[in-house]
Amino acid sequence: MTLAPNVYDAEPIPEAARAEIERLLSSGDLFRYTNEGSPVQQLEAEFAELMGSRYALAVSSCSAALFLSLKALDLPRGARVLIPAFTFAAVPSAVVHADCVPVLCEVGANYRIDLEDFAARIDDNIACVLISHMRGHTSDMDAIMAACDARGIPVIEDAAHSLGTLWHGRKIGTIGKIGCFSFQSYKLVNAGEGGILVTDDPELAARATIMSGAYEHNWKKHGGLQNSFARWQNRLPLYNMRLQNLSAAVIRPQLPLVAERVEKGRANHDHVAELLNASLWLSVPPALPPEERAPDSIQFNLVGFETDAEARAFQEAAKARGVSVQVFGLSQDNARAFWNWQFLGTAPDLPQTRAMLMRACDVRLPVRLTPAELAFIAAALTGAAEDVKGQARAYGT
Repeated sequence: MTLAPNVYDAEPIPEAARAEIERLLSSGDLFRYTNEGSPVQQLEAEFAELMGSRYALAVSSCSAALFLSLKALDLPRGARVLIPAFTFAAVPSAVVHADCVPVLCEVGANYRIDLEDFAARIDDNIACVLISHMRGHTSDMDAIMAACDARGIPVIEDAAHSLGTLWHGRKIGTIGKIGCFSFQSYKLVNAGEGGILVTDDPELAARATIMSGAYEHNWKKHGGLQNSFARWQNRLPLYNMRLQNLSAAVIRPQLPLVAERVEKGRANHDHVAELLNASLWLSVPPALPPEERAPDSIQFNLVGFETDAEARAFQEAAKARGVSVQVFGLSQDNARAFWNWQFLGTAPDLPQTRAMLMRACDVRLPVRLTPAELAFIAAALTGAAEDVKGQARAYGT
């Protein structure tokens, strides 16, 4: 009998990392700027090559990457930054930290930006668009980039959940001016914490590097851009958001595994999605046609659950069957529910996003899960829906 799978453990660290970690611990060489060719510097070169980008800067978190991206754009204090209302609290927090003002945009039942609301909000008072590909769901980047390019508005991609995702065959994170990725434990590459940004713009790369904490002449260890680095030295504040060598040693052996993890994650997701969509009580929104996703979790909507009490009963029924489900809007103090971002002041009126969050469910699907474990999860979820709503409709009788 298959036991309830543990979906909370992160991906294991490859054995190949151990020797480098031991070397670093023995030498004490943990600071990225102690020596030329440090593990962090090597990681940046390897990640830039993986993404097909000119420049990469490894930092302490994806939130740090977002913050540095906003600062590198040299936005004026109080600049308005358009973001989707369905994202993690760290995204509006980065905007606030950068002395800018978040402007929230409606998100539809498919977890992607509502383009009509986006078009109504993007105007000459918007200085930047920060797109969160939340939980790996790609909004219509063709429409978004066309609208932003027409107004000369720079786009930052929060690709924390989208390493390996493609849009028209192009890698997510390389479509906007800057792309930001996460190495936090529940992402495709696990370093506990860490982040990285990529860009093809030399001035943005130089400014972000200086502000990340390349003090005095440490920017020389990045290679290239020497004139740009020299121009910005001592003219920009140092925020000290550097990545350290141990984290890079953990990350680097996982980069060659990204393609395999993406393929396995997509297969796992699509298999469970097919099983969930067989229930009339559950609905997994499909990918947009240009999108090739890289998921390590699954999101689905409760259909016909008229009350919050029914939705909570579904959570309890799933838990009793061995699978924990997060309903975004019903989980207390959930950091993905925009009305909980009290640091922004009074929550805006976003009825579409609110309605989605009150019935949108979230379950982790680590790529290491077996077919039997995936079947267990799907059966628990469909069974929980039947426990609450009854079997007759679920089976079409």
